[in-house]
Amino acid sequence: MILSSTTAETKLELEFADLEASPSVEGSLVHALRCAALAPSSHNSQPWLFQLSESRIDLFADRSRALPVVDPFDRELVISCGAALFQLRVALQRLGWRTQVDVLPDPHTPDHLARVVLDGREEPCAETRILYENLTLRHTNRNPFEARAVPSTLVAEFVRCARSEGSWLAALEGPAKFEAAQLISEADQRQFRDPHFRRELAAWMSSGHIQRRDGLPGSVLGLGPIEATLAPLLLRTFRWKDHERAARDRELALGSPLLLALGSWHEEPAEWLAAGQALAHVLLAATAAGLQASFLNQPVEVSNFRHRLRELAGYAGFVQLVLRVGYGPASAATPRRRLDEILLETLAEPTQRLP
Repeated sequence: MILSSTTAETKLELEFADLEASPSVEGSLVHALRCAALAPSSHNSQPWLFQLSESRIDLFADRSRALPVVDPFDRELVISCGAALFQLRVALQRLGWRTQVDVLPDPHTPDHLARVVLDGREEPCAETRILYENLTLRHTNRNPFEARAVPSTLVAEFVRCARSEGSWLAALEGPAKFEAAQLISEADQRQFRDPHFRRELAAWMSSGHIQRRDGLPGSVLGLGPIEATLAPLLLRTFRWKDHERAARDRELALGSPLLLALGSWHEEPAEWLAAGQALAHVLLAATAAGLQASFLNQPVEVSNFRHRLRELAGYAGFVQLVLRVGYGPASAATPRRRLDEILLETLAEPTQRLP
């Protein structure tokens, strides 16, 4: 199987046009991998690996890209992989493939998160077409949003999207929104008091001197280009801008038209994968509606704040993510790893003919 290693999102449209005219199995699998790799991930760590065979794709966790301080149990890592899994499914279904998904297929290999098997041809539904069209348009936007309210019909649609993947979604409104913003600010300050947290964050910050295909831009801390150059050094050395960041994130939460808690019923890898798929489904639906989104996960990452978020959301179970959603100008894409960097050695198996 011949694989090119481009990361340019604009090439996906041309690739899709060729595949729509002649949907080969090999081409479809490679195209789906490119789409999966556009998924959001904690610190833009892109912690996924894929293995291809004649008619299937296996998804593995890349634990070498784990975040042991902010994510000690790899919860966010698995959620990120779940988002990639959903985008993989969408791409294959848009190309007219029916898929079978087996989550955690090997109990003896916990890194083996999912197997997606092509199972014949099927006409994509309208929702799949819309979600696919927004794969390259969805980018995390950390800027303030407009004051314009998000229609309640859209909020109900996002709730449906999350439920369809086995998770729940709750809007934090009124006093609950205010208290959640306070928790975000307090969790921010607690994290930045921890030198281990600052060093881990600094390791994933782009300094501007090195062209890297992962990690976070300086805008995640509200920095301009000049400050961003020194950010990794300053983060490692000082409790730098921690109060400013906490205040900024509090205002981002309060100023966002929609603050959402996404959760699961249980705390286990299968539910984390479901939450990741729900996340990608909601984000793509929001992008299709002209909305932008970003994350304010600080109180989820500080253990003794997490239970209070659940109370504010009004659901049983566990809050996995906090999203802010609203209207605003589109943001730039963050870089992505090359295809050859996320591929394991291809499996050999007898050729299978698909209808």
